[in-house]
Amino acid sequence: MKLAQCTLAVVLAFPAAQAQAASSLLASSPLDGPQGALHDLGDGDGWSSGWVTQNDDTTLPGYALDTALPLRYGNLLASDSHASGGRAFLAAGRGFDVAATVSFFRELGVELKREHTGKLFPTSDRARSVLEALLREARAVGVEVRHPWRVEELRRAEAGFMLASSAGAVLEAGRVILATGGMSLPRSGSDGGGYALARALGHTLTPRIFPALVPLTLPGDHFLRALSGLSAPATLEVRSGTGRRVVSFTNAVLCTHFGLSGPAVLDVSRYFTDARQDDARAGLLANWLPGSTVESLDAALRTGGPGRYLAARLPERLARALCGAAGVPWATPSHQLTREGRRTLARTVAEMPLPVTGDRGFTTAEVTAGGVPLVELDLDTMESRACPGLSLCGEICDVDGRIGGFNFQWAWSSGYVAGVTSYP
Repeated sequence: MKLAQCTLAVVLAFPAAQAQAASSLLASSPLDGPQGALHDLGDGDGWSSGWVTQNDDTTLPGYALDTALPLRYGNLLASDSHASGGRAFLAAGRGFDVAATVSFFRELGVELKREHTGKLFPTSDRARSVLEALLREARAVGVEVRHPWRVEELRRAEAGFMLASSAGAVLEAGRVILATGGMSLPRSGSDGGGYALARALGHTLTPRIFPALVPLTLPGDHFLRALSGLSAPATLEVRSGTGRRVVSFTNAVLCTHFGLSGPAVLDVSRYFTDARQDDARAGLLANWLPGSTVESLDAALRTGGPGRYLAARLPERLARALCGAAGVPWATPSHQLTREGRRTLARTVAEMPLPVTGDRGFTTAEVTAGGVPLVELDLDTMESRACPGLSLCGEICDVDGRIGGFNFQWAWSSGYVAGVTSYP
C-alpha cells in the first residue's frame, strides 16, 4: 500500500549523534527562518510534503541526551589536522562553516558560550536544548517527522525512490538523504542499519569499520585500574612494531575501573586500533610528564629522591604507583638509587607500555571510524556518484575527527550541504 509521496525524504536516527539530519532538513527547507540568513532557499513551491523518517523504533526524539552525549556541538578551530577524511571536512566546511553554524543556532534561540579550547556549548548546559531547537524549527517549516518508522528497504522507483518501513508502510520520494549515523551509540538509533541501505543502492564500505573516540581497557590486575578516578596530563603515543612513532596526543588521561579514558585516550584510540590491525606488534606508550624524556628524567633523578621529585609534578597516588611499578621504593634517597633502578623508573614514567586488551566498543564510542568511501561522493554536494538523487552526510561517511566538537561540525556542515543541494 502506498502511504505517501514527498519531494525529499531524510532517513535518520535521532538524537544528536545524527544531528546532521536536522541540519539537512532545515537547510533544504524553502521557508524563511534562521536558515534564510545563511542561504536563499526559494519560495517553497511543492514543499508541503517534506518528510523525515526516523531509523529507530524505540528511541523518542525527546531522548534525554544530557547524560548520553557531550554537550558541545562545534569548535571554533574546526580545521582538524587529526581527521580521517580531512578533505571532505574542508569541502563541507566551505559550504557551511563554523561562523555560519554559530549564526544558525543563535537564530534558533540557542545561546552559546565558548571555552578557551574553542569548544562551543549551549549556555543552558543542556544538550536537549539543541535538539529541541532543531525539532521546533523543523516543525515550523512544515517537515513531517514519522516515528517510529524504521526504514528496512530503500530502492530505486519510477518517482525516484521507494522506502519501506518495518511495519510495511511505503513512502515514495524524489530524493533521499541518508543521515543514519554509523554504529556508535546504538541506543540513539545509529546501529549500522544505514550501511545496508547505502549498499543496496550501489555503495561499498571501507574494509574496516570500528569504534573511535572510545575508552580503552587494561588487564584486570594492572596497577592503573586501582587508581580509578585519578586524572593527570599525559602524552599517549602509538608506535609501530619497529618503534616508528605513528601519532601522539597530549591531554588529560583518566584512570578507570576498566582501564583508561579521558581526552587523550579517546583521541588516540582510533589510531591505536587501526595500527594494531595492520601490525600486531604496534603498541601504545604513556609519558606521564609530557615533554620529558628517559634521558632528562634519568638526569633529574640523580639529584633528587624519586618520591619527592615525582610528587612535586604528579598526583601523589600516581607518583607512588609509578615507583611501585618500577620496583623503586618511594622514599629511596637519590644517592641510594641504583643506575638500573633510576633508568627503570625513568622509562616507567616517560615511556610506559600500556598493555591494552581492547576497547569499550560501539556502545560507548562517540564516533565510528570507517563507512562509505569518500571517493563515492561528490564532496561539493554530498550527492552519491553511484546513485544520483541520493545524498549521504555525517557519520555514515568515512570521516571522523578528534574530540572537541569536530565531529559535530562535520555533521552540521555535511548535513547542510546535502540539504541545500537536494532542494529541487
